[in-house]
Amino acid sequence: MPRRAPKPAFKRVVLKISGESLCDEGGQGISPKAVSKTARQIRLAHETGVQMALVVGGGNICRGRQLAAAGLQRTVCDHMGMLATVINALALQDELERQGLEVRVQTAITMADVAEPYIRRRCIAHLDCGKVCILAAGTGNPFFSTDTAAVLRAREISADILLKATKVNGVYTCDPVKDPKARRFQRLPAQRALDEKLGVMDLTALTLAMEGGLPIRVFKLRKPGNVRAAVLGKSVGTLVN
Repeated sequence: MPRRAPKPAFKRVVLKISGESLCDEGGQGISPKAVSKTARQIRLAHETGVQMALVVGGGNICRGRQLAAAGLQRTVCDHMGMLATVINALALQDELERQGLEVRVQTAITMADVAEPYIRRRCIAHLDCGKVCILAAGTGNPFFSTDTAAVLRAREISADILLKATKVNGVYTCDPVKDPKARRFQRLPAQRALDEKLGVMDLTALTLAMEGGLPIRVFKLRKPGNVRAAVLGKSVGTLVN
């Protein structure tokens, strides 16, 4: 008998990836090789049958807070950062389509020549049809991170979980680079993460997730197969709930 393909643990997920996932490790800009590797992780997860929306950061191109600290106006810097996420979304869309997926980019800032505007019902309709939606330009407002945008979109489209793919394999008691005794949590109550500022994501995003009962799984993106494993409900990284 042919072996049955594993079924996803969730109907619909939002995957949050950083801009750094689209460049070489420690580098900047966009690396076609890195984009291809990240897209492959997404494709393998999507092949399980799960509905996937993506929120991508822009730190590989522009970091608004650093520019603001250097003297530029914060609102302008944040808008620059939002535009950087659109550049990343278009690069990721192109590679995902090369790998056989149907993809729509939706943006919180209207730019009809390159992407659809974010409309909640349209996004859900795309997902129901098996397309991947990349939700770019954050919330469309300054002073909010892409983490907050990811939680907001996850709640808006009734995602079952937010998958946050990062550079580290979960949430630790302290910085594992600085302290070899740092311990990784397998499960972490959101209130504890909030009270102890454990770095799951910024406090606005974490509070919004906690208020909506949205679970978050934090795991390492650059480990092959991790996105698929998270979609299948396997215990990778840390589950914050």
